[in-house]
Amino acid sequence: PFLYQPKVCAVSFLNTAPLVYGMTHGPQHDAVDLQFAVPSECARRVSSGAADVGLVPVIEMDRQALSGVPSIGIACHGPVRSILLVSKTPFGQIRTLAGDSNSRTSVELARIVLARRYGTEPVVAPMAPDLDAMLARADAALLIGDSALAVDPAALGLASLDLGAEWCEMTGLPFVFAMWAGPSNRLTPELAAVLEASCLYGLSRLDRIIEEESSRRPLPRSLIERYLTGNIVYRLGEPEHEGLELFLHYARRLDDIVLIPERLHGETKL
Repeated sequence: PFLYQPKVCAVSFLNTAPLVYGMTHGPQHDAVDLQFAVPSECARRVSSGAADVGLVPVIEMDRQALSGVPSIGIACHGPVRSILLVSKTPFGQIRTLAGDSNSRTSVELARIVLARRYGTEPVVAPMAPDLDAMLARADAALLIGDSALAVDPAALGLASLDLGAEWCEMTGLPFVFAMWAGPSNRLTPELAAVLEASCLYGLSRLDRIIEEESSRRPLPRSLIERYLTGNIVYRLGEPEHEGLELFLHYARRLDDIVLIPERLHGETKL
């Protein structure tokens, strides 16, 4: 038992359900003070001290020099389905990108894929995840999480990229989107063990999670099942960490437009 309940900030997207299941429904229920927010807000709460640890986009882990729980996170080995770039123009001609401001890692991944695979470096402006509004202002739009899952790429009549698939084809490595992370003096071994146990509890009850999430989210059950059992990887090993290091290496070589909070959250005009 802890002397006080650690404050843990999780993400409210579908892909986090197995990670938090032990803390919401299982033996870890009373171990932490669990709160929910979008990824960028999780990072801000950890940075400000409002949360002891959070499910933090890996680009923010690097920027804040946070410690992570190395064994679990949110990753993919191919198509991820929930990081979707939709474009009105050929990918190599994208000059402006409306990026979902909820996740800095996904915006940076889009920039890396567009630069390295398609030879273009668009201006990025943060916007709320409304595809029509985004495409009214920019050549292309980036949707993440449940906003991307709610869109059927095949029915759009527009070109689209699954950025998980693009990364894995480009590098031959998995991609890691987020990990439990916090300052080393707050992410204690005891708290890390609680977070890992919560994930293992959830992974052993995926059928139950799929049924529960199908009843509470406006998504087809078949999509939720495919997503949680096929698209998302929760256990991290050497290949995942190798992919993470390569991503951070590429990110550091780009300019820091999405790493500067004032630029990311300001009113950038296209």
